[in-house]
Amino acid sequence: MAHYRSLGDVPPKRHTQHRDASGALYAEELMGEEGFAGDSSLLYHRGSPSAITAAEVWELPDQATMPNHPLKPRHLRLHDLFPDPAEIDVVTGRRLLLGNADVRISYVVARRESPLYRDAAGDEVVFIESGVARVETVFGALPARRGDYVLLPASTTHRWIPLGEQPLRAYVIESSSHIAPPHRYLSRFGQFLEHAPYCERDLHGPAEVLLADGSEVEVLVKHRTARGIVGTRMVYAGHPFDVVGWDGCLYPLTFDIEDFEPITGRVHQPPPVHQVFAGSGFVICNFVPRKVDYHPLAIPVPYSHSNTDSDEVMFYCGGDYEARKGSGIGLGSISLHPGGHAHGPQPGAAERSLGAERFEETAVMVDTFAPLGLGEGGLACEDPDYAWSWA
Repeated sequence: MAHYRSLGDVPPKRHTQHRDASGALYAEELMGEEGFAGDSSLLYHRGSPSAITAAEVWELPDQATMPNHPLKPRHLRLHDLFPDPAEIDVVTGRRLLLGNADVRISYVVARRESPLYRDAAGDEVVFIESGVARVETVFGALPARRGDYVLLPASTTHRWIPLGEQPLRAYVIESSSHIAPPHRYLSRFGQFLEHAPYCERDLHGPAEVLLADGSEVEVLVKHRTARGIVGTRMVYAGHPFDVVGWDGCLYPLTFDIEDFEPITGRVHQPPPVHQVFAGSGFVICNFVPRKVDYHPLAIPVPYSHSNTDSDEVMFYCGGDYEARKGSGIGLGSISLHPGGHAHGPQPGAAERSLGAERFEETAVMVDTFAPLGLGEGGLACEDPDYAWSWA
């Protein structure tokens, strides 16, 4: 997202000599999207960002998916997946829930510091369900806590450090593309418009560079090949966090879901009003505590709808979701409502909602435009009775 920042020590003009106090030349790195036609940043390293000394295969966690066949709505209980997170980290401990060629959704509960990691296949958005972490990146460190989205542009080298007593519960959305605010929220120059439900003030980047030292540093890299997404374990001659300064419009950031301002109306508003980010083939939406429909004859819970072009994935992470009462869904649940199935409120929910003025609920929704398959994590925590809960 095109919002310029500058941090640390950068020269007055790009692509010119930039030296340290002893006269040594810093190594300039352009990190950019879409060749040279998209957003980018310039980073200035003390050593070469290209200097690797070894590369070997890194076997990724199970990435296979099973088609949703026979077609049915699904309920996944994520809190059943990690009974003991003591030896788990956010990167290598992820378990795949749902996925297609455009997006992969995983979940992890972690206490350990992760290895250094870079996703070169696309941008990642990590939603913090609970816990506190420090996310160290080549651009600097980001604090992350419950309710934060952490947006990590493709190829951003980083690591996760859980903090505090609670384990870190993270809902991971891995894209095969770049992730940005919806175009309708932005001016033609990239500024957030007045009708957008959030703005630049709500986006928080690193506050200072890290300037780490070290040699023979290992980085796990997820990347694309002709046969799909694979992993490589690279060893760098110097530490990737040796950046003395950077500037540009491409960098990691956090966004607190509580800073999303809901859009409401006299009658029920469709899901696009809840949209927060978009990638190729999918969108991400926020459902947050809000005033609900105020027409005197309004029915505040959603009407039944057929997903003719998309699969809808809802992660329930706060409050009490009125439309799903009686279905078995609770905090830590995912519902998958696939294209080809008409879904709506549970029996009795519409009547119970009449006269309601507010809904106190928090959920993260991903809508995809290609069918999602079930990963091993999703199959391991499925509620087999959910599909029949409307009957």
